[in-house]
Amino acid sequence: MNRTLVVVGHGMVAHRLVEAVRSDDVDGTWRIVVLGEESRPAYDRVALTSYVDDWDAERLALPGCTYSGDEHVELRLGDPVVSVDRAAKRVTTASGFTQDYDALVLATGSRPFVPPVPGRDLPGCFVYRTITDLDDIRAAVERATDGRGRAAAAVVGGGLLGLEAAKALRDMGLSPHVVELAPRLMPLQVDEGGGSLLRSLITELDVTVHTGTSTDAVEADRGRLVAKLGNGTELDVDLLVFSAGVRPRDDLARDCGLDVGERGGVLVDATCRTSDPDVFAIGECAALEGRVYGLVAPGYSMAEVAAATLLGTPASFPGADTSTKLKLMGVDVASFGDAHATTDGALEVAFNDAVRGTYQKLVVSDDATTLLGGVLVGDASEYNLLRSLVGNPLPAEPAALLAPAGAGDSAVGVDALPAEAQICSCNAVTKGAIVHAVTDQGCDSVGAIKACTRAGTSCGSCVPMLGKLLDACGVEQSRALCEHFAQSRAELFEIVRATRITTFSELIARHGTGAGCAICKPAVASILATLGNGHVLGGEQVTLQDTNDRFLANLQRNGTYSVVPRVPGGEITPDKLIVIGQVAKDFGLYTKITGGQRIDLFGATVDQLPLIWRRLVDAGFESGHAYGKALRTVKSCVGTTWCRYGQQDSVGLAVELELRYRGLRSPHKLKSAVSGCARECAEARSKDFGIIATEQGWNLYVGGNGGAIPRHADLLVSDVDTETLIRIIDRFLMFYVRTADRLQRTAPWVEELDGGLDHLRAVIVDDSLGICAELEEAMAEHVANYRDEWRGVLEDPEKLARFTSFVNAPGTPDPTISFRTEREQPVPVLLGVPEVVSR
Repeated sequence: MNRTLVVVGHGMVAHRLVEAVRSDDVDGTWRIVVLGEESRPAYDRVALTSYVDDWDAERLALPGCTYSGDEHVELRLGDPVVSVDRAAKRVTTASGFTQDYDALVLATGSRPFVPPVPGRDLPGCFVYRTITDLDDIRAAVERATDGRGRAAAAVVGGGLLGLEAAKALRDMGLSPHVVELAPRLMPLQVDEGGGSLLRSLITELDVTVHTGTSTDAVEADRGRLVAKLGNGTELDVDLLVFSAGVRPRDDLARDCGLDVGERGGVLVDATCRTSDPDVFAIGECAALEGRVYGLVAPGYSMAEVAAATLLGTPASFPGADTSTKLKLMGVDVASFGDAHATTDGALEVAFNDAVRGTYQKLVVSDDATTLLGGVLVGDASEYNLLRSLVGNPLPAEPAALLAPAGAGDSAVGVDALPAEAQICSCNAVTKGAIVHAVTDQGCDSVGAIKACTRAGTSCGSCVPMLGKLLDACGVEQSRALCEHFAQSRAELFEIVRATRITTFSELIARHGTGAGCAICKPAVASILATLGNGHVLGGEQVTLQDTNDRFLANLQRNGTYSVVPRVPGGEITPDKLIVIGQVAKDFGLYTKITGGQRIDLFGATVDQLPLIWRRLVDAGFESGHAYGKALRTVKSCVGTTWCRYGQQDSVGLAVELELRYRGLRSPHKLKSAVSGCARECAEARSKDFGIIATEQGWNLYVGGNGGAIPRHADLLVSDVDTETLIRIIDRFLMFYVRTADRLQRTAPWVEELDGGLDHLRAVIVDDSLGICAELEEAMAEHVANYRDEWRGVLEDPEKLARFTSFVNAPGTPDPTISFRTEREQPVPVLLGVPEVVSR
């Protein structure tokens, strides 16, 4: 008979455990029941701050986190376990649901630590741990900024989590204060020298830093808060976020009599077993031989060890890599190994470059032959190489290890790494394993290495090293779009442009092989659309599109679609607002204002889409392209129209830009924003291209956002007039569309250009390649030929015929789609998922 494994908690580590068990348990000897506290499945908590970029929680979801189609895994969400009966081997949830187990794994994670500060429970005080926490903070920010200028906030805690919270608040348009009890920021990761530079760089980014002082009290004051610091400073803020570390959630273990550590955490041995041999603990709730690890990589190792033990394979915890690397508000910070030189006889070699704004320190053994650790602030480009060398003989002088790329013979490359050096700490993949995958298993691309070894599939920070290892192995990395085209996307773009090919079938017949796939078909469809080859649903093109483009709407979890009409710059008339409201009411749609200042209408069935579009088009709306790899929005603040701080007409420019670039099909989605002053309420520096007003004109920033690894945009030009600004944006977008890889956002595109931002500036500002006139002409052609895709369907009976739920029974409602009412709005009922009603 199958045995039952109950997993309490469904975070990143719990999900890794389930994956590990299922990948090796081919016969399904374990039936796995996962009981999660949150109402959503596991998501990437490491990238939580990136949620602020687009407020799209689905983007953070971990692959395969719902275990759809796996009959051996049952996932119950929104119903936390409240008790464990070890004698009966049974758990009970808050709803009264009980589940017997043969083995139990506690993966309950940790909770935010809130210092015992008087007033910590006042309205306006928050913690920073989950998507729900960020939603609550966002709502408070919107209330605080309603009808007023930029709000202020304080973050209690200047460690890694505190600076993440400060970044999120800053990206929401607030002016954050950071209060840290230690004498420097990130005291666990960086030393005094690194902390000093970090403070300087963070302060330059409109964050006020208070170190060496406590938060003694929080008081309410006329709808706001006053944070009283130990040094006598009083901070007048709109909200306060506690982000001063975490504590293991070991309550269940304590209540059922399991052993816990002196400083908390469920005590486990090297196999992740607790004092009860049938109970395991992994991740941040576990105290492995007395030590609690607050990082995801050790948690993943514990998950792998527990999975192996459950399946009868001897395994033990291999040790933890506590290295960290992050980019906060554009500032690189990294530490690895013995960063604070605690090893006996350790020597420190530090380089502090005030001109470049970098601090680099290496810690070596007393005989200067072994690398022990280090700290990098301002430039962490050598992090992966240096971290992999920890504990190994130095391949060169310490100065050479810190030499910038391209520094000639003095620089040290991946060849210097020993085979046992760990390249991917998240998944414990060594250089030797990757080289074996390349030389013996035929992996000839970064994607192939990921699939074979799992390196680079978690946080992604080691991906650049994978490319370097391919080069070191003598493998010429293929830029082929897929198995059907040997050319890259950029090369195919030029082929289509030069030959004037108008169909996929002609392109693959002349320049490819086979019939195409889900990779090349949408990519070619995008190229054809960019070059003006008719409606995306016209003729052969309809068969090339992804699901969303095929129906010009976003497919949702329950099979319905969302409709997002364009609202340029967020500016809308009362009459148009009334039409949206009436459409939502008549079709029973869930209505939500998006982070990009538009209104999203959820719950439309396929056959309803044309009816909804007709009402909207007749009212003057058009497709917002929320479904396509195209320009989404140009967000704006109110600028000089209303704001007393505004320096330019941000709304007017946002409207002009959104109407100019609407419908531009590109390698990936594009987002933009225009801020009317340096207070940055439109969050322009987190966009693919963003504009900030100055007294003299406009500053243009490019290459922001970037998806899973957030990135602030870089300043391209400053103080330009509107005509010059638009001309440069025209060039930037067309150059990106022509040369970027498939599904490559502007952030990695800029970073991977040979010469980076300087090269981009030379090409599109200084016209170093002599192509600027051609790029401007291409954009002018796009602007002149733009046609609304919704209207194109409504005017073509053949295209309209595609929009039926059942071809043989038009008008018949889909019986698998149903709704319930929550907060006076319809929300989907998902089959097979326990229903959890929000308060």
